[in-house]
Amino acid sequence: MSLEWIVELPEAAQSYLVGRRLDEVECLVADLAGVARGKAMPAAKFSRQAKFYLPNSIFLQTITGDWAQVEGMAFTEPDMLLTPDFSTATAAPWTGDWTIQIIHDITDKDGTPVPYAPRNLLKRVVALYEAEGWRPIVAPELEFYLVAPNLDPGKPVEPPMGRSGRRAAARQAYSMSAVDEYGPVIDDIYDFAEAQGFEIDGILQEGGAGQVELNMAHGDPVRLADEIFYFKRLIREAALRHDTYATFMAKPIEGEPGSAMHIHHSVVDAVTGRNIFADASGAETEAFHHFIGGLQHHLPAAIALLAPYVNSYRRYVRDHAAPINLAWGRDNRTTGLRVPVSEPEATRVENRLAGMDCNPYIGIAASLACGYLGMKEGRVPQDEFTGDAYDTEADIPRTFGEALELFDESDALRAVLGTEFCKVYAAVKDLEYQEFLQVISPWEREHLLLNV
Repeated sequence: MSLEWIVELPEAAQSYLVGRRLDEVECLVADLAGVARGKAMPAAKFSRQAKFYLPNSIFLQTITGDWAQVEGMAFTEPDMLLTPDFSTATAAPWTGDWTIQIIHDITDKDGTPVPYAPRNLLKRVVALYEAEGWRPIVAPELEFYLVAPNLDPGKPVEPPMGRSGRRAAARQAYSMSAVDEYGPVIDDIYDFAEAQGFEIDGILQEGGAGQVELNMAHGDPVRLADEIFYFKRLIREAALRHDTYATFMAKPIEGEPGSAMHIHHSVVDAVTGRNIFADASGAETEAFHHFIGGLQHHLPAAIALLAPYVNSYRRYVRDHAAPINLAWGRDNRTTGLRVPVSEPEATRVENRLAGMDCNPYIGIAASLACGYLGMKEGRVPQDEFTGDAYDTEADIPRTFGEALELFDESDALRAVLGTEFCKVYAAVKDLEYQEFLQVISPWEREHLLLNV
């Protein structure tokens, strides 16, 4: 058996295998929801194959397991070609044997990238920046909840039981004692991340009961989206080791803050590496303001990509740690678009609208697309907001149905993201929304059954 391809793996993956026999390889892609799809196979079989196949229907599946019908696409489930991207290879340290995960590139049989594959979508948007001589940089912040195991969807989600024997408490933001309550889970997250070669910039307690934030160092959008894709699985596996669930729902617990995926953006000159959001004197540039203007103008139509489920819109609650508008401000966490305190070379814009439930490839691509359009169109932003933005009117979609309508009407986003992706995404999400509308909630039964 030849395992010469192992020398192509990143250093962390090679280190993981030192003195060990590789047993299994997981060939992975992310579907529209960000769920890992693919095949697992013995390492010997993987070594004998250069390419693998999966049906294109994995991108037509809703989160409930139904299948969308897309006009112009024959539902014969033709195969797509999967080619390993060895730069993404990483350990799966929670498995019982020695396993490596590898994200695969996805093309048609003729080698054309499949346009509705989320990773290809992000590559498409990054390529638009590169064509202008720009290089986008992102730094994501991941929020999630650790919760008690929940086997009955009819029961509310509860915080996890801590080491003290008490359930995790809310309103303990930045408390080290609160993090210590589920310290063993955090320890495993660190250990798994180290084995996988991932850099964690920091972990802290957020405002919700059992809510955690994980910060990542800034870098290339595709690489960081790959890491978020891996991190979601890593965190879930670490939690399960301790009889706990990790959830990335936007709003898993009633009355608690939602979970966001804040995205920090900057853009550098591809040749000089200079941040184009600040000039030689450190002042903010036109490109910086146009990027914000693009976010303000195009984000309403992109919210369906950043908040992809009906639950996502329960996060946008006034005075509840999530934005309700597209105002921008310096060091102002009440605005949807925040400019953090930084040195000129680190001048950046934080998009606080994205939920942690979004597919990282799609969410980052959508946010970058809006900023790109702003710079190309020369969009002028609204004046900086200096007060409490929660005192203003909401100017983002309040329901998933409204967000899907705005997405469908945006010719500008369609041009940047591609017609094929937009068509497939809209079909899948519209079917999910129609399925949800058939569900009768406990609230309706409680308040309407005998009162109307």
